[in-house]
Amino acid sequence: MANIKSAEKRNRQRLKAEAQNRIVRGSARTAIKKARAAIATGDPNAAELVRAAESALDRAASKGVIHANNASRRKGRLYLALNKAA
Repeated sequence: MANIKSAEKRNRQRLKAEAQNRIVRGSARTAIKKARAAIATGDPNAAELVRAAESALDRAASKGVIHANNASRRKGRLYLALNKAA
């Protein structure tokens, strides 16, 4: 445990940021899983779910939770799978 006041504060900030990042990352993962499941089952609603996943990934990248290239790669793979299924 930190003994210095500034280190204690930094630790509190880290815990808050960690919790917020977990929410953003989790929502992006959930959106991706829903989109992949829709593509796999041939759901006609798949394109809409892929767009929702794209939005979630862009949101995570803009907040710095994931790297912009990581988001771009995941979006590309989702759209590739969507087009292959169509």
